[in-house]
Amino acid sequence: MAEAAAVAAESLAGGRARAARTVLNQVVLPGEELLLPEQEDAEGPGGGGERPLRLNAGVRSRVRVVCGPGLRRCGDRLLVTKCGRLRHKEPGSGSGGGVYWVDSQQKRYVPVKGDHVIGIVTAKSGDIFKVDVGGSEPASLSYLAFEGATKRNRPNVQVGDLIYGQFVVANKDMEPEMVCIDSCGRANGMGVIGHDGLLFKVTLGLIRKLLAPDCEIIQEVGKLYPLEIVFGMNGRIWVKAKTIQQTLILANILEACEHMTADQRKQIFSRLAES
Repeated sequence: MAEAAAVAAESLAGGRARAARTVLNQVVLPGEELLLPEQEDAEGPGGGGERPLRLNAGVRSRVRVVCGPGLRRCGDRLLVTKCGRLRHKEPGSGSGGGVYWVDSQQKRYVPVKGDHVIGIVTAKSGDIFKVDVGGSEPASLSYLAFEGATKRNRPNVQVGDLIYGQFVVANKDMEPEMVCIDSCGRANGMGVIGHDGLLFKVTLGLIRKLLAPDCEIIQEVGKLYPLEIVFGMNGRIWVKAKTIQQTLILANILEACEHMTADQRKQIFSRLAES
């Protein structure tokens, strides 16, 4: 890790752009310019080397590249804005440049449209609830943004309640806005979370790891105790088991699993199953 960061710092200090394919899963630093492989009009045998990513190259470039978190389009260039490891996902259709993003240990959550988050109601202003989602400013939630809510039938939401919802508006120029219904007007699991249970915070990287389709941690935890669990993309987890002791055990396991190997997890789960 330290050697990769040193190489990145040396490249940044020298003003040299680095090829994206050579630094995949390696550390990149803010300010770096990425180079992508030339995919058409190759020169010479084996291809024509590297070029800066040109996002406005006109009819010559038919390669579509999606920029994820940690990368920013600056004219016809692609710049790194966060320190972390560069990741790449191939397109499903097999054509195009795929998706590039920087996987970083970011602490503060930045709202993203469509993200499902856990918020805490902090105030009520007229017909709008203010919800703390862990960002730079609270999100707004209308009382009509619940399933079956009308002017006469208002939802029972109090200050201090936990809300599970999704963002419909999230950009740097507007206040984030949440709803607790999907596109069909159904709650689909969203709304006020029960007063029992435990809410705790983990890193954003761990949340993405737990929500992965092939995550073994959730499968192992589910076999340990019967539980209810809610994950928020803003780094918050709500969990509830039959007893307070089981709830605290599950919370401690989920907090510690980020730094445990698979063998260490198996040992812990086997000891808990025997007890």
